[in-house]
Amino acid sequence: MLLKFTKMHGCGNDFMVIDTVSHYINLKPHQIRKWSDRHFGIGFDQFLVVEPPKDPEADFRYRIYNADGEEVEQCGNGARCFAKFVRDKKLSSKDHLVVETLGGKLELTFVGSNRVMVDMGVPELAPDRIPFLADAFSVGYELEVNGQLLDVSAVSMGNPHCITLVNNVKKAAVGTLGPLIEKHQRFPQRVNAGFMQVVDRNRIKLRVYERGSGETLACGTGACAAVVAGRLRGLLDEEVNVHLPGGTLTINWQGEGNSVKMTGPCKTVYEGRIYI
Repeated sequence: MLLKFTKMHGCGNDFMVIDTVSHYINLKPHQIRKWSDRHFGIGFDQFLVVEPPKDPEADFRYRIYNADGEEVEQCGNGARCFAKFVRDKKLSSKDHLVVETLGGKLELTFVGSNRVMVDMGVPELAPDRIPFLADAFSVGYELEVNGQLLDVSAVSMGNPHCITLVNNVKKAAVGTLGPLIEKHQRFPQRVNAGFMQVVDRNRIKLRVYERGSGETLACGTGACAAVVAGRLRGLLDEEVNVHLPGGTLTINWQGEGNSVKMTGPCKTVYEGRIYI
């Protein structure tokens, strides 16, 4: 059969998006891995699926698979593209959507034709909820990686993040430290490894080595987690522009007990069909 799909991106974090509201399809991890290949397939960081909701209070179910075919809890850049997709495909005309994910509910609000604000929920800081192996919560933890002791923060935005402060993000050893942090034994479900440079109280630069996908041009949940970490360390104000290799996201967090708001662009690249 022919499967219709849409290629989209948010700040260069790119996706293959399909609609299973209109028709059911059962896909296997090996198919997703094949399509994610940038030389022999379509090429993407994550594979996104629009499904009917299980929760009657939600508009849709939002499912996310990394390039390795593993289903994951959350993807912030994908959430914005998800909202644009359901509007473009006339699956919903609402300006405000509630979607269910493995990591909990998300609220998506259009703030322009190609910009969406996502309420990412309250960040989880308790180590056992991230999950991260530590005796108690701390703003910073020592993490031994390849003989180095790194000062890191651990945050969950529905998916686990480890944030390391660096002086120069361009020179950060993302390619070598990223995969070691991703599979570190203290993160039992693996982790997204972020490398953050604080420019001033309203600007940071960030690179992220994503769990199951490698380094990407942008990571929405990673941007949120980095701002949370920076705020907890007293380095950042409530609203921060996060400069990623693929573009800029605006993150707002008023502090503990409050949800994180992320605003950024979403763009359709092309429509396609593929035989399965």
